[in-house]
Amino acid sequence: MAAAGAATALGSRLAGRALVARTERRLCPTVTPPPYPATARARELHHALQVVDLHADSLLWGRDLLRRSDQGQVDVPRLIEGNVALQVLAASTKTPRHFNLGRNDDRSDDVILLALAAGWPPATWRSLLARALYLAGRANALTRRSDGQFALIRSRTDLATYLARRRATPAITAGLLAIEGAHALEGDPANVDVVADAGFRMMSPSHLFDSAFGGSAHGVAKGGLTAAGREMVEQMAVRGMIVDLAHASTATIDDVIAISRRPLVVSHTGVRGTCDNVRNLSDDHLRGVAASGGLVGIGFWPNATGGDDVAAIARAIRHATNVAGIDHVGLGSDFDGAVAQPIDASGMAQITDALLAEGFGDDQVAAVMGGNALRVLAALLPDDPVPAG
Repeated sequence: MAAAGAATALGSRLAGRALVARTERRLCPTVTPPPYPATARARELHHALQVVDLHADSLLWGRDLLRRSDQGQVDVPRLIEGNVALQVLAASTKTPRHFNLGRNDDRSDDVILLALAAGWPPATWRSLLARALYLAGRANALTRRSDGQFALIRSRTDLATYLARRRATPAITAGLLAIEGAHALEGDPANVDVVADAGFRMMSPSHLFDSAFGGSAHGVAKGGLTAAGREMVEQMAVRGMIVDLAHASTATIDDVIAISRRPLVVSHTGVRGTCDNVRNLSDDHLRGVAASGGLVGIGFWPNATGGDDVAAIARAIRHATNVAGIDHVGLGSDFDGAVAQPIDASGMAQITDALLAEGFGDDQVAAVMGGNALRVLAALLPDDPVPAG
């Protein structure tokens, strides 16, 4: 009986993981499969860059990111092949069913279905904070198993040490942990300390629905920053966490720009100048983030760029740099974020190629592809290494 029960449980887990894999394959397609050709000039320049991407949801799906896969868009081998020095890995803890751009509430929860199918611990079934901590643990385990190929960055000391090591050993990559939506704090700003102790270094007030901390561009009320949101922003500054305005409502963006004394980041977004929808930044908001000393990460998916190829990404970046300035624009792919992508992480040289074709100079390409992000991270991360939670 015990053997039969164990076999049934094992079969159930395998079936659940297969279901998650099929779901990821359906929701995270790549328009063009690898390999990704690029011009000789682009390949030479790209090889010399420090590429940084500000947003991917790859931890969510449960693949072993140390193994190269033919599904999804990110794993360590593909990051290294694409010369990605640093990939921000986001924890998405709750998403509504049948998400739409314009109006979503918080009554449904697709992440619980994934958690149950993939065999997440029981603590994660009801607690959004536990889900974030579980995904941080998954990233820490990845680091330990990587034999030095993957590092997690928690401080400016970590960042400097890693970049020095990468100059000597280029075939490595790193991650930085983010939380997509402060609903993971379960309504309590004091939980900023909990997630900071766990290694998270970036967080947005809202994701796909309004939260207790601020309105979402996709929410019902779409309000501004709440009193709890203001407390959260203050505590994030104390802990060296970066405020991410991706998915935030117009009112929340305005409120955070008005009160923040630190550079702000929009990790993954489009611009209304090339693709006009509620998800994307207006020119006024581009200028506001730039005035803070911050950074806008341009996404790769069609609702961000208005197209389904790398040329559309370059056009969106051109508009953003024209408005915000070349020092305030970077990359925010949204790899593995349930959106179609023109490339996977191994094809980042195609972005370099597209920027060159758009007329950007070599130094400008280097800034957008990662130099700007490294400057902002070095300014905002806490000074000293922080142990994993």
